[in-house]
Amino acid sequence: MDARRRIKEALSAINGGMIEEFDAIVIGGGPGGYVAGIRLGQRGLKTLLIEKDELGGECLNRGCIPSKVLISRVNLYWLARNAKWLRSSDLEVDWKELQAVRERIIRRLRLGVKYLLEGNGVKVLEGEARLKSDHEVEVRMRDGSLKSFRARNIIIAIGGEHAPLREMPFDGVKVITSSQALELQEIPRSLLIVGGGVSGVEIGTFYAKLGTEVTIVEITDQILPGVEKDLVDVVERRLRRLGVKIYTSSKITSSKVSDGGVEAIVETRGGESLEVRADYAMIAVGKRPASESIGASSIGIKLDERGFIRVDDHMETSVPGVYAVGDVTGPPFLAHRASYHGMIAADNIAGAEASMRDVVIPSAIFSDPEIAYAGLTEAEAKARGIKPRVGKFPFTASGRAVAEEAADGFVKIIADSSTEEVVGCQMVGHHVTELISEAVLAIQNRMRLDQFAKCMRPHPTLSEALMEAAEAALWKPIHIIVQRECVR
Repeated sequence: MDARRRIKEALSAINGGMIEEFDAIVIGGGPGGYVAGIRLGQRGLKTLLIEKDELGGECLNRGCIPSKVLISRVNLYWLARNAKWLRSSDLEVDWKELQAVRERIIRRLRLGVKYLLEGNGVKVLEGEARLKSDHEVEVRMRDGSLKSFRARNIIIAIGGEHAPLREMPFDGVKVITSSQALELQEIPRSLLIVGGGVSGVEIGTFYAKLGTEVTIVEITDQILPGVEKDLVDVVERRLRRLGVKIYTSSKITSSKVSDGGVEAIVETRGGESLEVRADYAMIAVGKRPASESIGASSIGIKLDERGFIRVDDHMETSVPGVYAVGDVTGPPFLAHRASYHGMIAADNIAGAEASMRDVVIPSAIFSDPEIAYAGLTEAEAKARGIKPRVGKFPFTASGRAVAEEAADGFVKIIADSSTEEVVGCQMVGHHVTELISEAVLAIQNRMRLDQFAKCMRPHPTLSEALMEAAEAALWKPIHIIVQRECVR
């Protein structure tokens, strides 16, 4: 045995044993981490996945999935309650049972993730990980003991943290995160939402449908900042019809919390102040990086100006062999983005050449009506020197949308007028989160408008709106009269 090997074994000894070695270690079992683990296992690599909480991460346990459990069922209640052809005056929501449904679904999906990991040969470990070097991870186990593991490659998939608000700090009781707002054991009489982004709008909508008096305070000049205003206008009109009070260009300046609820002073547009009282305040002002919780910079990983981990198109950090995926790399904070990142990182570790370059990332907002978009907006196309060709089709002209009394909204297709390739799509309306994938296929595969329009869609479906929007961009839609505002 040579001296180098003796030194390595001496350094490796821990708790009376040797450090176990893997081909890859994944830190975090959320949508980025567990997908990476599964793909690594499929590639035949010896893989360890470390999760400090529950498999599935925030998305499965406290975000995407539980919110959709509540949103979908509250929408059913709302439709039945307001249908003129149903006698539903005594219809009530059993909130405790609905919360039990949420918990059952989470448990089922969590077990599914565990089954998939183990079925692909991935070792799953419960504990809190910290980077010791570019090849070594130290884990604090549930019993407080420390163990170390080594690997040729490491994937960091630890997500982000809810950003706090200095003027209204979290207390976990009355001032809560969006995750905690999904777990309330009562339907609040009133709810103050600070932050009119995706979480604020989605959660505010379903609570408003349950009779909660909802107030949204957003510091920018519109709710859903960053989303095209013509899409947002449709959603905002619906929110106001639900009785939601919306204050944009406004901020919280002070607050007081008591057993009875929350009192906040809001500085509104124009500098006026008003007092808002609510049973609970949900703070949804974004996410902050969690990179330092595992000591990323201590091993030389470069961070951006906000503290998120910098990665290249292959998801590799500045330290060779160390990758990062999902929210820890910064916005947009999307579960499907994290999962795609995870597959890219895993494939590269396995020796493939995978890249995020030119990958089209769709966004889906489960508001009422829904919003979805992908690729370039008209303004973004112009900024890139593209002369956009735009086709717009309203759901008021869709037989399926009218049949379901869900005709609010539209589909808008953006194409490059010089090549007629589809470069973007924005839509707002009933179930558009299911329609956007068709547009993603067109954008990523650089389909021309005529090719996209010639793909037959079944009737009556909402998907026909995509075909009609493409035809509108070509000046030949069937079910609307083309006007200048429809085609440019």
